[in-house]
Amino acid sequence: MHEDSARLNYQALHALHEAALSISGELSLEKTLQQIVDVTRKLVSAEYAALGIPNAEQQLEAFIHSGIDEDLVQKMGHLPQGKGVLGAIIREKRPFRLRNISNHPKSVGFPPHHPHMESFLGVPIVGGDVVYGNLYLTNKMGAAEFSPEDEALVQMLASHAAIAIQNARLYAEVERLAVLDERSRIGMDLHDGVIQSIYAVGLTLETARLSLPEELEDTNGLLETAVSQLNRSIQDIRNFIMDLRPRRFRGDLKQGISQLVREFQANTMIPIEMTIDESLGNAHTFSKTKAHTLFLTTQEALANIARHAEASQVDLSLALEDKWVTLEIADNGKGFDLKGKNQKIGHGLSNMETRAQEQGGRFKLDSELGQGTTICITLPISN
Repeated sequence: MHEDSARLNYQALHALHEAALSISGELSLEKTLQQIVDVTRKLVSAEYAALGIPNAEQQLEAFIHSGIDEDLVQKMGHLPQGKGVLGAIIREKRPFRLRNISNHPKSVGFPPHHPHMESFLGVPIVGGDVVYGNLYLTNKMGAAEFSPEDEALVQMLASHAAIAIQNARLYAEVERLAVLDERSRIGMDLHDGVIQSIYAVGLTLETARLSLPEELEDTNGLLETAVSQLNRSIQDIRNFIMDLRPRRFRGDLKQGISQLVREFQANTMIPIEMTIDESLGNAHTFSKTKAHTLFLTTQEALANIARHAEASQVDLSLALEDKWVTLEIADNGKGFDLKGKNQKIGHGLSNMETRAQEQGGRFKLDSELGQGTTICITLPISN
């Protein structure tokens, strides 16, 4: 009996080791998350497994699953949203091991077409003080419930998963910085080369138009149209450059945002009503990291407005209240349908939300077709 137990423990540890190696070898975040789910389901013989990523409001913004047929997923309409027992794991940050999930007081039941689930094991994925997500497993194969040994294995795997997620995010950040350097070089070439050439052609055409006799109205009209089209092309390229060449943050938040606003207005001709709390002109006490987060959010939001919003007015405010600093940027552009917003990890809006969460803050997005878009990020002042 003792030999059987030792053999089973060895097999479990060997499987854990192989699973950890498999996960740590993947550098794509989305593939890492899917790998974690697939490996965990196999490791503890669960019929279904999933990994939930919570947002700042402690609700699930991403849900990666394993074992559920895609046709069934479509019939379900939407994946879990972090309510009931799943929400309890997010809030309480501790494992839940249940013989029957439906019997738990916090259970809210299952939606139509949801597969039948009884035994349940949920474990948070934690790295330091950061909760990266939660692992969920249901329907233990060959047993009525998950064992304490299963829980211990999944907790160990969750520790490896936290490191793998950190590695994937760091790798993505390194790639992003490399792309930014290349984009900056391209933007400089466009500004110093292409725009100057187009501008020179426009001046030549304008000179030619002015030298023509007044009676050549048709020719004058054609040249005037050509000059206008060239000016519009210059404007389009400037908008593109603004997205290609993000400004480096030099530590002064008020100065940095003011510079972004000036460049945005010069490139797009869209007026911005800017309100910045006067106390930000003093040496304020929130960290450079938080200031950098607000700068990056402003930069990305203005680039999105320039490229997509078709707005005629932008309002930007940066305010301090109690122990919080709040940045709000609103445009009166075409807006979009929030229900159809791409939830894929790595999306620009998700980047804003992720930055806010990493600084212990909140991110809110409001938009409606034809009614413009508002983003709001609130960060704690204390370090």
